[in-house]
Amino acid sequence: MDPRRRSSLRSLVFAFGLVGGIAHAAAPTAPDPSQLTTFFRAVQIDDARTVKAMIGTVVNANQINPIGGEPGIVQALREDAMAVFRVFLDHPGTNPETQAANGNTALMMAAFKRNRPAVEALLARGAAVNRPGWTALHYAAAAGDDEIVRLLLARGAKVDAVSPKASGGYTPMMMAAREGHDGTALVLIAHGADRLRKNTEGLTAVQLAERAGKPRVARALEQGG
Repeated sequence: MDPRRRSSLRSLVFAFGLVGGIAHAAAPTAPDPSQLTTFFRAVQIDDARTVKAMIGTVVNANQINPIGGEPGIVQALREDAMAVFRVFLDHPGTNPETQAANGNTALMMAAFKRNRPAVEALLARGAAVNRPGWTALHYAAAAGDDEIVRLLLARGAKVDAVSPKASGGYTPMMMAAREGHDGTALVLIAHGADRLRKNTEGLTAVQLAERAGKPRVARALEQGG
């Protein structure tokens, strides 16, 4: 082989090796337990500065907390850590669809916490309104937040979405009725919810309200339906 060509080839191999080494060094390595503890503690106490310094470099933006099984963005919403929530939302590596161990997404948690600004921000970020099983509409209905219910319906939420059979096959209206939110249940009926639909136990929303000891809600649904 021509010595000049051999030298050129060695230079090319070296260049690729160097680039590969730099890329590998820049990639986040698996954090050790103490780093995870520091990160998720910062999430819990709304320490945005620490989270911003670690996210995407020390800890993956979608890392699941070994304690509790939640990604950081879901934990932030559960803890009302809104400064940290904004850090996650603004980070390009954050996937709003990352699920907790129990299946919760950020949008579902925001709906349950009655946090409309977070719901709107997540929808703007592309969070999915509909998904198999439990949905954000179920959670908003269970929380009795009529405004978020209307917002999700306006964004195409399925009014009669059904939870997994193993969880009872509940619709959002059934959740509202069971939790005593007759106004929310009537909002769902006004948007086409099936008042006579039954869950896996064969119970309607009216019957669920009665069994939960909420006769006023049952009467309201019977009259309003």
